Amino acid sequence: MNNKSLERFLRYVKIDTQSKEDSPTFPSTMKQFDLANLLLKELQDMGIEASLDENCYVMASIPSNLPENHPAFGKVPPIGFIAHMDTSPEVTAENVNPQIIKYLGGDIVLPGDNSVVIRESENPNLKKCIGHTLVTTDGTTLLGADNKAGITAIMTAAEEFISNPNILHGDIKICFTPDEEVGQGTKHFDLQKFGAKYAYTIDGELPGELNKETFSANAAILTVYGRDIHPGSAKNIMVNSLRVAADIISRTPKDMAPETTEGYEPYIHPYIIEGTISKTTVKFLFRDFKTEGLDKLKEILEKAIGEVEELYPNAVIELEIKEQYRNMADVLEKHPIVLECLWEAAQRSGVDPYWFPIRGGTDGSKLSEMGLPTPNIYTGAQNFHSRTEWLSVDFMNKSIETIINLAQIWVEKSS
Repeated sequence: MNNKSLERFLRYVKIDTQSKEDSPTFPSTMKQFDLANLLLKELQDMGIEASLDENCYVMASIPSNLPENHPAFGKVPPIGFIAHMDTSPEVTAENVNPQIIKYLGGDIVLPGDNSVVIRESENPNLKKCIGHTLVTTDGTTLLGADNKAGITAIMTAAEEFISNPNILHGDIKICFTPDEEVGQGTKHFDLQKFGAKYAYTIDGELPGELNKETFSANAAILTVYGRDIHPGSAKNIMVNSLRVAADIISRTPKDMAPETTEGYEPYIHPYIIEGTISKTTVKFLFRDFKTEGLDKLKEILEKAIGEVEELYPNAVIELEIKEQYRNMADVLEKHPIVLECLWEAAQRSGVDPYWFPIRGGTDGSKLSEMGLPTPNIYTGAQNFHSRTEWLSVDFMNKSIETIINLAQIWVEKSS
């Protein structure tokens, strides 16, 4: 399995599927179809019924192989496995040049840019990977393990389901989605067509970490309108929207930023600013594990705006709030069987599982809200969205084992 999954992963990461924020199209980049078409062909070559729609969703179905005399025949709910095809807009995914190493310890200097180093001091989990086969970038791009490691795990497990009739399973549903990285992965997700009762995203980090909680998330768009005039005659006339926006940002609590918080702590995060003297736009992320906490974050930003409005009475300041996703725990706690099966599957794969809150979101956040309970499973990778991204192939294979074990455990639970 090790060589087969590695070959598959390398094939996928070399395809540029970077998504794009604020694109007028769906998917946000047409190059995501390049991977979608490849996955469609590979599924069909395995003998699996699969389709690709105009919105770049790949869906496939593997029918139950339970004999009619099996006690679980007709009782196993359809189970889905989901991964996203796009990579982060934050770092280029063009001309990914993966590096394969047998890891023996220490820092990893990346050959395409020697200033980019995967440091053991910053990556304590590398100590768990002594003797593993690792895949890194060359330091000039991201790797794309987020989420092509998840795709690889699902595709390799699918091949096992087809080739090994001794692995008993109910109906297996597969979906590969576009645009997850720009918050649009479920925008055109057809739940009825997918046909699963429960599902799992394969979009986490190292084995053991299981995810049943995510942030609840809103976006805030701050727009400041000033007045432009030649700097030579600006006194008492110019209103510099950049200064107004900067004053607002400076009033957001320093101890409620991503760089100063962890665990269940919420944050306010200004992450994009674009502007001129006459108009500046700032995009903020609001994140809190308690959905009602998002209103508190809004109040904090509104208070900062109010203070700044008094200093710049001739500025016009607007704030727009957009709902993004909600904590999937709100739904998953009503379906404990989904979590029980996942926990047991991880244990059966030789993993010591634990629940860990995601300081972010997955497609499963929105899917759970839409009525499809969807916790998250590890991929074996770390340092997503960066040039120091890395994957343990050995750990990715644990993800594959977990998927296969999950399918069998659902049969056992249904008997």
